[in-house]
Amino acid sequence: MSESSKTVPADLKSGKSRFTDEQARVAAEVIERAKRAELETVRLSFVDQHGVLRGKTLVADELAGAFRNGLAMTSTLLLKDTSHRTVFPVWDDDIGFGPGRFTGAGDVLIVPDPETFKILPWSPHSGWMLCDVRDKNGDEMPFCTRSILKRAVAQLKEDNLALVCGLEFEFYVFRVDNTRLDHADSGMPSAPPDTSLVSHGYQYLTEARYDALEEVMDELRRACQKLGLPVRSMEAEFGPSQCEFTFAPGSPLEQADGTVLFRSLVKQVCARRGLHATFMCRPKLNGIVPSGWHMHQSIVDTDTGDNLMIPHDDGTLSKIAGNWIAGLLDHAKESCLLTTPTVNGYKRYQPFLLAPDRIQWGRDNKGAMIRGLMAPNDKASRVESRVAEPTANPYLFIASQILSGHDGVRRNLKAPPPVENPYTSDAVSLPRSLISALEHFDESAFYREALGADFTRYLSQIKHAEWSRYLTTVSEWEQSEYFSLF
Repeated sequence: MSESSKTVPADLKSGKSRFTDEQARVAAEVIERAKRAELETVRLSFVDQHGVLRGKTLVADELAGAFRNGLAMTSTLLLKDTSHRTVFPVWDDDIGFGPGRFTGAGDVLIVPDPETFKILPWSPHSGWMLCDVRDKNGDEMPFCTRSILKRAVAQLKEDNLALVCGLEFEFYVFRVDNTRLDHADSGMPSAPPDTSLVSHGYQYLTEARYDALEEVMDELRRACQKLGLPVRSMEAEFGPSQCEFTFAPGSPLEQADGTVLFRSLVKQVCARRGLHATFMCRPKLNGIVPSGWHMHQSIVDTDTGDNLMIPHDDGTLSKIAGNWIAGLLDHAKESCLLTTPTVNGYKRYQPFLLAPDRIQWGRDNKGAMIRGLMAPNDKASRVESRVAEPTANPYLFIASQILSGHDGVRRNLKAPPPVENPYTSDAVSLPRSLISALEHFDESAFYREALGADFTRYLSQIKHAEWSRYLTTVSEWEQSEYFSLF
């Protein structure tokens, strides 16, 4: 640490951001680092309700002011569906959360977290930081998904427990043949690009397919490493031009923060190379294999650091492992809105696609929703949730796992026997559509209590608006089915 950063500027603690001494000290170091690196700009980004990064870019000299008082942000950004349409009546006196709250398209505040500061390797004149969303006076607010995850972690810690998680992402990278930037292609949403393959598929983990993808894989890996993201492996997945990156385990907040940075990195680095990367679960292209997002989970004792999911010598589940699995299963239906938030994601829940379609767990079984990877004396014992699609807001996905598993621990729920044949078992099915997941979420007293009634009503209205647009859009299937027949 430099001499100048040992003394915390008083004004960094006196503004709306309300930094602690430690946060103010780190903020002072970031300001100094930005000067040494001769940064021109700093991107201040927050994660919206869909897990998409939004924000503003400042000239580097304005960084101290942003640390002190945060940055004003239009509140309607929190009120949009995936088409970027505002779906709340913001010109009314009350949009559903009390008079004057989010009305008139007024401002909220985003407060940068200095611990997240990075210099972007693909834009080396640019710094980057994640922000928390707060009310415009600096108070915490219920619609910041990053804060929701922090609260779930804190509740788990009250019982001397912590979650360690490792993430695996599947996604596609295609060549862009037509960017679709004609005026007629603009819209909400805009026309997607025309693309072609970087590599043929159906040769899972073959070296030839990896070699075809190696150039882009290398560039993405190097960017991850420069940003400190703990990338562990890169794989050529089964689908044509489908990739998978896996990451070393870490804390929930580290992993969620890393997720939004990784997804943004992939899309931006690829776009600069004339490529289109998508985390969409099942693109409408020939030969597509759905992409999933797998989350490995182990529970540790915060006092001793012991992994509490190691089974007994006879292989039977530990108490915590059984409780945690039971909680994940018990809340699976109502959690789907948080793990699988798009219309498209439910087209992955089909048998024999290495994806779950029922609420069950199995030992090292990739067709089950929860895959148990536990053995006596194995310090890496864990479960793997295979339910999520890679578009999910990571703070909500990880929070859903913590809240569900923790509820299983607190209620001492018992896990059912593991399944061996996941696609022929009599287990209850996962929701088959977004509207089914929404109905379970809307009926959930558990999430109203865990997330707050305002947040659950808020998220539900956004997703109902998305579903309504889907229902009123005439699909290619309808045109093909009925246009000539009748």
